Amino acid sequence: MNRERHRREDEAAREWKGAYKPYDILREATIALGVVLALALVLTILFSSPDLQSTTVRSWSRSDPVDFVTTATTELDGSSTTGSYGPPYNHNGPSQHIGFINPAKWVGVTYPINTGQDYVLAPLRLITGQPALQTAISTYEAAPAKTQTAWTSAYETALAKASANPNGSITVKPGNYGPLPTMMGSLLTFAQSGGLDGALLTSRQFYQTDYTKALLFISDGGLLTNRAMQQNLVGSQWGMMNETGGYPGQVWLWLYTFWYQIKPFSTSANGDILVLAVMAVLSLALILIPFIPGLRDVPRRIPIYKLIWRDHYRTQQSDGA
Repeated sequence: MNRERHRREDEAAREWKGAYKPYDILREATIALGVVLALALVLTILFSSPDLQSTTVRSWSRSDPVDFVTTATTELDGSSTTGSYGPPYNHNGPSQHIGFINPAKWVGVTYPINTGQDYVLAPLRLITGQPALQTAISTYEAAPAKTQTAWTSAYETALAKASANPNGSITVKPGNYGPLPTMMGSLLTFAQSGGLDGALLTSRQFYQTDYTKALLFISDGGLLTNRAMQQNLVGSQWGMMNETGGYPGQVWLWLYTFWYQIKPFSTSANGDILVLAVMAVLSLALILIPFIPGLRDVPRRIPIYKLIWRDHYRTQQSDGA
């Protein structure tokens, strides 16, 4: 019975039997465009993004030299986030997965990064006119892995209590750090001069667009996290849908960032791929709504369409009477 009634409603909706009114689509489009442009202009003035100074390795090393040197040391021994991340950068860590579903492992290392070489040793070799530095690099590379680990571990421990000096250098408590003080001192000076930013660019094109290595290096430190906290952009602050410096932001991303606020997504090491899987299922369900029994009948059971097209149904009732 319901199916027959639905069929009659569908048939009745195929042909409009109500009144017709003249409609100037060009006039309406012009008015709509003008209103939208005016609204966009006003909202741009009121809620525009702040023109914040870009974060570079140079600015980072100058504003927080201790954090820079600490991060560079973890890059040297491979204990940084990037150094132990796994695919697509290296094979040093597990990639995010759901059971046997492991896309990163299937694709493999597509953007190889050796943090010790790329962030420390290779840039230091670019510095000329410093024989002591080149000797320090050779000493470090010739040392056994166990000795290198002892040096970096001791240096990282000492850096926790290091202090920055007015001239941009740092003061570290004396200890057995091997050639690391010489190497890191030179790397810090190189970074503060802006040289390290250029050394980390991997594109050979005239216009440099690949800042992956520099961004990963900076993100291994504490600078970006601190700036994100100040701008309400970290995950625990629903940062994915926030705008830099204020609101509103990308409100349509609320559903994506919502999952990061609850367990197990907020605590799982595989949180990103779990959220991706949930959103894929929800997106598929949205696409398949016309084919899912019960769900596709919701508009019929909640007849809002009759309120929208009330003139049409009022005409039908009059004709039926």
